[in-house]
Amino acid sequence: MKSDRSPSQLSLQRPELLAPAGNWECAKAAVENGADAIYFGLDRFNARMRAENFTEADLPQLMTFLHRRGVKGYVTVNTLIFPKELAEAQQYLRTIIAAGVDAVIVQDIGICRLIRHLSPDFPIHASTQMTITSAAGVEFAKSLGCQLVVLARECSLKEINKIQQQIAQQETSLPLEVFVHGALCVAYSGQCLTSEALGGRSANRGECAQACRMPYELIADGEVVNLKERKYLLSPQDLAGLDVLPDLVKSGVTSLKIEGRLKAPEYVANVTRVYRQALDGVMTQLERPNPLTPFPCREGGIKAPLSVSERGWGRGQSDQEHYNLEMAFSRGLYTGWFGGINNQELVHARFGKKRGVYLGEVSRIHNEQVTVKLEAPVKPGDGIVFDCGHPEAKEEGGRVYAVVFKGKEAMLTFGRNDLNLRRVHIGDRIWKTSDPELDKQVRQSFAGENPQFQRPIDLEVYGEVGQALIAIARDRLGNIVQVESAISLVEAHTKPLDTDRLQEQFGRLGNTPFCLGTLTNHLSGTFMLPVSELNRMRREIVTQLEELRSQPKRWQFRSDVSFQDLLPSSFPLSPLSPSLIVLVRNLKQLQAALKAGVETLYCEFEDPRAYREAVQLVHKQRQQSPFPTIWVAPPRITKPGENWILQQVRASEADGYLIRNYDQLQFFAADRCIGDFSLNVANPLTADYFQQRFGLERLTASYDLNITQLQDLLTSCPPQWFEVTIHQHMPMFHMEHCVFCAFLSTGTDYTNCGRPCEKQEVKLRDRVGSEHILKADVGCRNTVFNGTAQTGAEYVQRLIELGLRNFRIEFVNETPEQVSKTIHFYSQLLQGEITGSQLWRELKLQNQLGVTRGPMGVSALRS
Repeated sequence: MKSDRSPSQLSLQRPELLAPAGNWECAKAAVENGADAIYFGLDRFNARMRAENFTEADLPQLMTFLHRRGVKGYVTVNTLIFPKELAEAQQYLRTIIAAGVDAVIVQDIGICRLIRHLSPDFPIHASTQMTITSAAGVEFAKSLGCQLVVLARECSLKEINKIQQQIAQQETSLPLEVFVHGALCVAYSGQCLTSEALGGRSANRGECAQACRMPYELIADGEVVNLKERKYLLSPQDLAGLDVLPDLVKSGVTSLKIEGRLKAPEYVANVTRVYRQALDGVMTQLERPNPLTPFPCREGGIKAPLSVSERGWGRGQSDQEHYNLEMAFSRGLYTGWFGGINNQELVHARFGKKRGVYLGEVSRIHNEQVTVKLEAPVKPGDGIVFDCGHPEAKEEGGRVYAVVFKGKEAMLTFGRNDLNLRRVHIGDRIWKTSDPELDKQVRQSFAGENPQFQRPIDLEVYGEVGQALIAIARDRLGNIVQVESAISLVEAHTKPLDTDRLQEQFGRLGNTPFCLGTLTNHLSGTFMLPVSELNRMRREIVTQLEELRSQPKRWQFRSDVSFQDLLPSSFPLSPLSPSLIVLVRNLKQLQAALKAGVETLYCEFEDPRAYREAVQLVHKQRQQSPFPTIWVAPPRITKPGENWILQQVRASEADGYLIRNYDQLQFFAADRCIGDFSLNVANPLTADYFQQRFGLERLTASYDLNITQLQDLLTSCPPQWFEVTIHQHMPMFHMEHCVFCAFLSTGTDYTNCGRPCEKQEVKLRDRVGSEHILKADVGCRNTVFNGTAQTGAEYVQRLIELGLRNFRIEFVNETPEQVSKTIHFYSQLLQGEITGSQLWRELKLQNQLGVTRGPMGVSALRS
């Protein structure tokens, strides 16, 4: 039945706390510190291939351990899957389903289809790698058979609330999960091609090389901008949603996820415990009669700015909790995008690595002692590092040997030869990087074999004289057992079974996964039963509940089906000759492409209002002929309230539209559409879904495919479904973070930044001297394009032989002359007048475009 009450009037749901586990010890750390569920990868197809990970053989034992403790286990299958991997992926999924795993977290659309084919009820969680930022994205996931959606980290609380409201109105509601703590990718997950472009290691295959954590120089209009010590222009602070927990609970999200499958068990234990206690506190507060009363601020601890940007925390969270989080792992802690966009706060740019707790600045160096005005506690044994503003260089640091306090100042002494004080300067920042005492406490929280974190069971007790005592026990997961005494109840002369006595005996649950929650005593007289019998009943309750819990989930499973049932049927090859498609990013490039006689043109402009002029220009040229056609591109991301941008795009009355996301599939459903690379089409199951369900005229093959994988895709589908980009500046980072606003203005967002993106040509220079092009779109999202164009020209002949007919080349900042020359060479290539290697050499020599072969030429190691 549809409810007409607003979400705020409904009873508040306690969100699940979901912790990461890269290995067994991390799984134990999560369970013993209060995680409701963990997520983990196996040895294939997961987005953290550098983690230790579990094996398929570990699954039965791991799931038994988790379920016995009342914890769910989710497996990550959150990478793109290539055509030749489908058979292996199918076997892998069968193992996962049979092991009674609680859900899989999935990126690949084809894999969602395969899971639903294998099992009608096994839960699928749409990964953040699916880049879902709107109600349309949730609806798309639901149509695929997903049971939960992990929203993009870039969604603000306001946007989360809007999505909740819209999916409720449209009756497409699914539970929503958000990341609440951990490292923030600067690029939208599932849309980052940086590691792929620079090193052939794909983030969409779990091989991210973390290029966002490296230093960059900012070049505006050819000049290096002096940003002093700010060099880490693409490295966000770590997310900490602790002080917005009440708002997250009120938003109705179902799950709060902690990032960190590459982190140590101490990190998992520490962060999980902080959020467990904070979440329980928030729920207690919100469930009071008037939850709108402000949160009380608890006193205690040193009042210190614990994050690099020296922000205060609030809403009832103690300094100890924030201290623990910063010691666990911190590049500076911030609420990320939850509060909306603030480009001055997200990226402080001073370092891209772990720091810890800020202690203060060096005020004096004398007699082998360093004096600091303390902003956080320090004691002998703590590890510290001196930050002189050059985190890329070797930094001085070591363990504190002794501390002498003088008022608010502390004089620190270090072990002999531990550090070179000549490399320490007055004004250097000091960070505490290690606290052995805290580490010991944290490790103890998951040491030993006995359960340390207990979950409540509720008991009801019944009985009459001459009959057995009956105890019914329920856990909070819905498991229920009934245990009867082997001895009948008798009238009590002394020490009757009153509620206190029952609580005392049934509450002795040490060394078990349980603690006593509520006990309801339905005994109406004064009865007696030996203590030994009560103890036996208690032990029996524990045994039966553990047995019930540890039984594997029995999902429906179809053993007689295969991924091959979902493959597209066979097809004749197209008799058409190869066609060149040209994507341009300004009107001058468009005019050059028109002069060159290109028949299919794509436009991606920063301002979609300029599309109308582009369309008129092309339509004026074609007169009686159906060519050239012009297709225009909306921005890569669409968030709630941004349909006005799509309306501007459609107002151009172009011949068709380049589709980048789920909103655009809906919005342009009645128009001619071509799917762009951002839809991540990497296998025939995904291609078939877009082709059949949405009627797209063509699909752009994923940029994660090398030549071998691309051949596999073209031989497993009708090749006329596809186009392949054979020349481009790879779009590496696509980000909510606006570099223009953050470093070329003092503004926080588009309302007060002065729009430097409209006035200056900006590049980012990396450590090896390459200069990458920075562009903003109409939604103020930034894309960093590889400064070097790359080509797949050497593979064109082979692709034509396989039946591919549509070849795309893209321009970013090329001059009209460069555009004309490049089009000329590629036209010759498609007509067979020059070879791919000739084209490669010609462009490299004549044009200084610095064309490289790019990932299409990466060896077939990943196939």
